[in-house]
Amino acid sequence: MAGSESHYILPLPSFDKPVKVLIVVSPYYKDIADNMVAGAKASLDAAGATYELIEVPGALEIPVAIGQAHRLSNFDGYVALGCVIRGETTHYDTVCNDSSRGLTLLGLQGACLGNGILTVENREQAVVRADPDQQNKGGGAAEAALHLIALQRKWGKPDSGVGFRPTGSFQVAGEGTDHA
Repeated sequence: MAGSESHYILPLPSFDKPVKVLIVVSPYYKDIADNMVAGAKASLDAAGATYELIEVPGALEIPVAIGQAHRLSNFDGYVALGCVIRGETTHYDTVCNDSSRGLTLLGLQGACLGNGILTVENREQAVVRADPDQQNKGGGAAEAALHLIALQRKWGKPDSGVGFRPTGSFQVAGEGTDHA
């Protein structure tokens, strides 16, 4: 059983500048979501990160909300939390694949994010994975985001604007030309 295997966990990175993270959760299964949020908050607290929490209706809205925040806000990283439990229809496959694909594309575009959307066969699997005292997948997703933030900071150039992602054109005050 994969759930009982032992895995190596990287030590938390340390930061010399503040870290601000957005936790995006779908509380569709509220008890499971609450446990995942608790695990994520504990990991972020342990690293000294600050965070905000927003809720969205379902797993498909998680990458949309993170994409909006990535374009329009100043978060260093993102934690995606939710749970999809297999049902009787193929909707499960669509939700799992599309939410995962959306998060992967955001990561490839530079968003430092941890994917904590559980995709499970039944409620019992979700409970074990969400519990901070068991598999703590919420904490693991937060830690993944922190590691990616550390890498981005390591490889970022000074004053490179890492974290500032202009979209389209904008005008600098006092100048009459657009910059892209």
